[in-house]
Amino acid sequence: MWILIAISTISPLSMNIYLPSMAGMVTAFETTAGMVQLTMSLFLVSIAVSTILLGPMSDRFGRRPVVLWGLALYVLASVLCLLAPTIEALIAARILQALGGCTGIVLSRAIVRDLYERDKAASMIGYVTMGLAIGPMLAPVVGGLLDQFYGWRGGFYTMPILGVAVLAVAWFNLHETNFKRSSGGGLGVLWQNMCTVMREPLFWAFSMVVGFTSCVYFAFLGGAPFVAGNILGMPPGEMGFFFMFIAGGYIIGNFISGRIAERVGVLRMIVFGSILPAIAVAAVSGVLILDIGHPLALFVPMFFVGLGNGICLPSAVAGAVSAKAELAGAASGLAGSIQIGSGAVASALVAWMLSDTMWPTTAWPMVGTMIICVIASLMSVAAIKAFDSGSESA
Repeated sequence: MWILIAISTISPLSMNIYLPSMAGMVTAFETTAGMVQLTMSLFLVSIAVSTILLGPMSDRFGRRPVVLWGLALYVLASVLCLLAPTIEALIAARILQALGGCTGIVLSRAIVRDLYERDKAASMIGYVTMGLAIGPMLAPVVGGLLDQFYGWRGGFYTMPILGVAVLAVAWFNLHETNFKRSSGGGLGVLWQNMCTVMREPLFWAFSMVVGFTSCVYFAFLGGAPFVAGNILGMPPGEMGFFFMFIAGGYIIGNFISGRIAERVGVLRMIVFGSILPAIAVAAVSGVLILDIGHPLALFVPMFFVGLGNGICLPSAVAGAVSAKAELAGAASGLAGSIQIGSGAVASALVAWMLSDTMWPTTAWPMVGTMIICVIASLMSVAAIKAFDSGSESA
């Protein structure tokens, strides 16, 4: 479990540690907020695209070699990020960094499914994601402090160091768990496996919950640095501290999943976990209507978004990966692509709407996107209940 936590933490940590520096990077690179946001949104797009191939590749070649090659690429790309002279070079390095780092997220889920049945897998994924959330929770705080002392590169100094450490841990301790590898056929077999997974309606129902529930968080992630910095006037260090509210809720939610998901069942966990973000987004909407400008009024409701995600996502991921258990890698990769791809769209859309040329002085574009995602998530939950006749009633 600790190895899976380690390889899974790299990518979300790289995504979160430099959030407090994004506003300062606009000045450092003499560029726009939209260009700086591309270091986040294209990072997510790279994950979304690469996970489509990484999962099936691990079904064919095994989990261990794909993880090791991915971590090696992550280390190389992290060095390139640190040395980037222009925003364009940094964006390119971030794309490579995402490609390497996301192997841990995708394949940790597949490894869990190699070892456990669906309901037990939901509990184990809950524990793994609870552990991996600790790093991203602390990352904005550390990144904010590093920004104050070393500028925007402060957070990027930690990435290659941690990458080397995790690669070493995986090299000596991560063993192969896929003993039913698909044979031969190259890309044709990989595509065939992917098509087999995509023909499962239940896979799509679970994956849509994964995607839209995550989008509530990613929409906030895309807009919060600019809302907090430009509208609320929060410095980077303070901003990083408030991001801990979301991660704290996510950790608690994953702990709850780890403790009770196997006993309660995935459907009940998904239903309850989907309701909490709806309540939280309604609360944020009320804050805007009442024009309450304190940071707590924005970040405290987001604690419940994190809590709901922590309760819902392990069960939804376990359901998606279990829809075709013999192709767990392909299912994990495609579900991860849906999750991160939809998140990239939501994050980039919100950042664009909050840019200087659109609506830079209001948080409604961010909150409106979150409302749409909550509604779509609840509709996807209804689809699960329709397709998964073998599940218990909610």
